[in-house]
Amino acid sequence: MNSSLKLMLLAGATAAVLSGPARAEDIKIGFLGGITGPIESLVPPIVDGAQLALRHVNEQGGLLGGNNGVIVIGDTTCADATKAADAADRMVNVEKVVAIVGALCSGATISAANNAAIPGGVVMISPASTSPAITTMDDKDLVFRTATSDAYQGEVLSRLIVKHGVKNIAITYVNNDYGKGLAESLANAFPKDGGTVAISQAHEDGKADYRSELGALAATGATDLVIIGYADGSGGNILRQALETGDFNMFFSADGMVSDKLAAELGSQIEGKMVLTKPGTPEIPGASSFNKLAADAGIKADGPFVPNSYDAAFIIALAIEKAGSTDRAAIAKAVRDVATAPGEVILPGEWAKAVEAIKAGKDVNYEGATGGSEFDAAGDVSTVFIETMIKDGKVFEVGQAD
Repeated sequence: MNSSLKLMLLAGATAAVLSGPARAEDIKIGFLGGITGPIESLVPPIVDGAQLALRHVNEQGGLLGGNNGVIVIGDTTCADATKAADAADRMVNVEKVVAIVGALCSGATISAANNAAIPGGVVMISPASTSPAITTMDDKDLVFRTATSDAYQGEVLSRLIVKHGVKNIAITYVNNDYGKGLAESLANAFPKDGGTVAISQAHEDGKADYRSELGALAATGATDLVIIGYADGSGGNILRQALETGDFNMFFSADGMVSDKLAAELGSQIEGKMVLTKPGTPEIPGASSFNKLAADAGIKADGPFVPNSYDAAFIIALAIEKAGSTDRAAIAKAVRDVATAPGEVILPGEWAKAVEAIKAGKDVNYEGATGGSEFDAAGDVSTVFIETMIKDGKVFEVGQAD
């Protein structure tokens, strides 16, 4: 785990960051994520993305006439719905946050929303939850996301697998909302693209040994394996043990497995043998602006869900400013207003410009790092996906996946 995040958690379940100890005039925005658990190595850069957004806000005059925005961190563990609900409850009812960036894992987002955020009237914008189940939630228009639903990612992954000449696959997926949604989307799309799904089988996260599951998958005759899981959890263990058995030629996966840590560990063992999808940034002014801002701050701009996290936090800040208060209902109502055309275009980092426009009574339209955040009726957006592979022990981007 990132050492600074670990120290925060040792100090308590949540922690205010960015501007030191919270003061009475500070405006608290929650961040819910799997600080510990199966995605912990992916989370620090995602937190950095949200922190960078509020840094830009604070450095350019702050919120509502000079108040600092501070992020309060809560650990969902990613895999435990009860802990996600508890962390959200603390955010909503103890820390009194006005809005939440997160959660990250889909099951955590659903649990946090249903148990705390929706009853408390607190808007959530997840930068990483991709399960199609979120689209159909009865969320009172409080749950949004800057990451695209796996209903689309599954289709992209299907086409990418076929592009690599693979026509018969076995799928193993983590038995949660994320895994089920992506596996179902892929299994529906792959036959339409000319392929065959030999087996699609759930596995439980948190086990040390998946050799029996791998044996059942290999017994179908499929020589290429799709692993839908988490790099620091089931997915990483399954990949290691599959490499030991040698039963599969190629491995395919998605955002939960895009990990520099795993790439460095396995290195040449998976070079040229593993292909993954992850959300990307289109060739737009907002992406270019964010890339420069992130580079200046020493933040990994192309990390999974890092730009999505920046956008989520910046949209929340804009909604607070548009609402003109810290009233939760007013902030939630303003989310669509600040991210929808028409309006004066606001790019990442352009906080002072946004405040000036809002004070002048103008509409603003945030065009972020991941594209225009035009939320549909369900709070969803669309974006591009990037094909990634492993080379020299690192994850590298091949290009946009069609």
